Amino acid sequence: MGVEWVRRFCLSCPHATEQVQWGDALVFKVGGKMFAVTSLEPSGVYLSFKCTAEEFGELTDLPDIIPAPYLARAQWVALEREDALPAAEIKRLLRKSYDLVFAKLTKKSRTALGGR
Repeated sequence: MGVEWVRRFCLSCPHATEQVQWGDALVFKVGGKMFAVTSLEPSGVYLSFKCTAEEFGELTDLPDIIPAPYLARAQWVALEREDALPAAEIKRLLRKSYDLVFAKLTKKSRTALGGR
């Protein structure tokens, strides 16, 4: 799958942007708020994203999925390997992360982006 696969999928979400932060982190945002982070260089974490509190508990019980460093208190998980989950499940979870972040944007921000 790789970083390019994640990049293509995240940027397919409406109004998603990307930005390199913290040296080698490719950060995907909507309305200026992060919904996914992947590393451009090999590291201990392949991909991090926001999830619901229920999914957080379920996912972190699986092998190769940990609470995301620095972001776990906000219900972010980190996949330590590309194959920690099937591609279809990663896509579903990335879209859910996008939706969770979009829903938390201010009404003004959502309206400016064309959302409800």
